[in-house]
Amino acid sequence: MIIPLLLIIPIITAVACILTKGHAIPKYISIAGSFITLAYNIFLNYNIYTHHSLIGLNGFFYMDALSILTTQIVTLVGFASSLYSAGYMTVEFNAGEFTEKKLRWYYFLFHMFIFTMLMVCVINNLGIMWVAIEATTLSTTFLVGFYNKKQHQEAAWKYIIICTVGITLALFGVILTYHSSSSALGEIGYTLNWTNLLTVADKFEPHLIKLAFLFILIGYGTKAGLAPMHTWLPDAHSQAPSPISALFSGVLLNCSMYGIIRYHIITSKCVGADYSCTLLMVFGLISVIVSIPFILVQRDYKRLFAFSSIEHIGFIALGMGFGGMYSVYGAELHTFNHAVAKSLLFFCAGNLFLKYKTREMEGIRGVIKTTPITGVILIIAVLAITGTPPFNIFVSEFMVLADSFSSGNAFIIVFSSLLVVCIALIFVGFVYNVFKMIFGAPVQAIPTGEVSKFTIAAMCFLLFFVMIISFYVPPLLREILSNIYDIVRNA
Repeated sequence: MIIPLLLIIPIITAVACILTKGHAIPKYISIAGSFITLAYNIFLNYNIYTHHSLIGLNGFFYMDALSILTTQIVTLVGFASSLYSAGYMTVEFNAGEFTEKKLRWYYFLFHMFIFTMLMVCVINNLGIMWVAIEATTLSTTFLVGFYNKKQHQEAAWKYIIICTVGITLALFGVILTYHSSSSALGEIGYTLNWTNLLTVADKFEPHLIKLAFLFILIGYGTKAGLAPMHTWLPDAHSQAPSPISALFSGVLLNCSMYGIIRYHIITSKCVGADYSCTLLMVFGLISVIVSIPFILVQRDYKRLFAFSSIEHIGFIALGMGFGGMYSVYGAELHTFNHAVAKSLLFFCAGNLFLKYKTREMEGIRGVIKTTPITGVILIIAVLAITGTPPFNIFVSEFMVLADSFSSGNAFIIVFSSLLVVCIALIFVGFVYNVFKMIFGAPVQAIPTGEVSKFTIAAMCFLLFFVMIISFYVPPLLREILSNIYDIVRNA
């Protein structure tokens, strides 16, 4: 019961939000449910820290260091987003953007989204994991199109069509994995359990596993935002409410990468690490390169932040592909760093939208004067997300790049050199675009002050983690990251 309770809490919270009358009480239920989920996940953290893994319901549930890192991101950003939603959605509701009933549905879908992402991370069976990843699409489509305007509906349809095509391709990877494993494990119910597959992965048909990983990388890579399957991402992230955009970029993409990494470990044990590592590096570098022109010429700040997510998911894929100890360690640390920094950026974006009523960067100037707290946090968030020293993302990027340049592998060094150039270009485009909004002369008279205490509280909560990791990686997180490398290496 220890693992299922992590899934039960969001469901109870979702049901309580939809059944409660009024527009104020659901937000407090949402915050309380998210906090309890976060606290319980920390308890699971401690158990895995001491026992290295947890198994429940005869192997149906399984959690190890890789699971707990992703669930920690889900619950941490989930709590921050519920806190932010309490302020952001109340302002929108008071402005007449939607009805009280629809606000309750927002909180219901919000927590069902949290539930589906947690399900991805705690399920041992790769077939059920596929169902859970598809469920994240179904639970969020209505959130993308929440406002029911033309541009929101277009983004929602684009999101569900492209992600459904991707998840269908991933299904072929699951079927091929099952076919290959059945010869080693037999026709039994737990053939697709990850723990069982790993023990006999060296007996699988290599060509089938190679093809399976390719389908998984393209299929789940679509949901993760890897180029060239990324086209849904900028539209969905820009049209969804800002708290949902934060969950998309900070959490959902990482859940899809989690699925890819699980298959990467199995593939590495079957055919060696070179095959899957090379594919991860190629798709990762393509993603980083593709994001550059869109970041340099972007006019919509939410789309700018969305394209930045494509870059960072590409960087995580590159770090995993490089395969060295500090590359894998740094890539997983980057997963956490990107989650908190990018979610913080989308919170800032939400405050700007509520204040200026536009997503066009040309219509926003003088943020540091009109919303001083948001302006200061936005400066820090931009410097952090672009890898500026000494912020948290610089730490993880430095670890990956230092390890890759010291690897002695000419192929990896070439990829790393191109990556450094890309990061420099992205830094220039990001800082140029955003700093004009922060320090430019105001183009219109905007009342001074923040939009909500809830939104500022949520931003300060994430800012704390950005600053802490910039100077100090807590021992528990270090242990989790080291254990993840051991899981990957032992393949």
